[in-house]
Amino acid sequence: MSFITTKDGTEIFYKDWGPKSAQPIVFHHGWPLSADDWDNQMLFFLAQGFRVIAHDRRGHGRSSQTSEGNEMDTYAADVAEMVEALDLLGAIHIGHSTGGGEVAHYVARAEPERVAKAVLLEAVPPVMVKKESNPGGTPIEAFDGYRAALAANRAQLYIDIPAGPFYGFNRPGAKVSEGLIRNWWRQGMMGSTKAHYECIKAFSETDFTEDLKKIEVPVLVIHSEDDQIVPYADAGPLSAKLLRNGTLRTYKNLPHGVAQTHPDIVNADLLAFIRDEELPANPEAASAMPAMG
Repeated sequence: MSFITTKDGTEIFYKDWGPKSAQPIVFHHGWPLSADDWDNQMLFFLAQGFRVIAHDRRGHGRSSQTSEGNEMDTYAADVAEMVEALDLLGAIHIGHSTGGGEVAHYVARAEPERVAKAVLLEAVPPVMVKKESNPGGTPIEAFDGYRAALAANRAQLYIDIPAGPFYGFNRPGAKVSEGLIRNWWRQGMMGSTKAHYECIKAFSETDFTEDLKKIEVPVLVIHSEDDQIVPYADAGPLSAKLLRNGTLRTYKNLPHGVAQTHPDIVNADLLAFIRDEELPANPEAASAMPAMG
């Protein structure tokens, strides 16, 4: 297995497939998962001739279960160290959910030659928690509930989330995949309880507004109106408006874990964006338009 060791001694696991001379795509996973959540996308883009890279965030998957550093500043710093170690230039960074926050935080600070484009997929920016400056956010009690459930019985919580709102399997007529549920549980249980507990604060309370304003590269923001984890109205449209060069792609009835339930739709949109092509028509896409800041 491949690891880089950060300045504080943390081992970050990563996958790195494809020609080293090809354009790199870096995938950033959500809470509390791992690089394995991107299996479909990794294989798809590898077949398209790209170099594909995905890492396990510290405290997640196969990376070190550190006591400290379970917050966005350190997550982004870890990415920067990995990018430097692999000498990635002109990369596309794609982040899902918490990984989208990590992408925003990293790209806003990255050396310009390192990043070509970015994608925020059902991502947590600008900020999730409800507060005076974010009245449409999710009440803190919801995140306190996650923390309480994790502390009480993490194994059960990691069944309940994918079996219900994450993949939309609680919707009438949903085609439930037992494999996706079990794989979500497997990935979650590989990581650190402490890191996952502390990451809830990181993904819910970090305000990425200033990060989004600083990003100059093209960014595709994909979000579904039926996302039950990161509500659409307080996320995708607001992020796209804050970006200097953002495009909002709105889905109608797809779930938070759309890259796993509908990979064909997501992969096609990602590929078109990367290639500077018009995003393809599909029945689940309500709209695709440049954001007006």
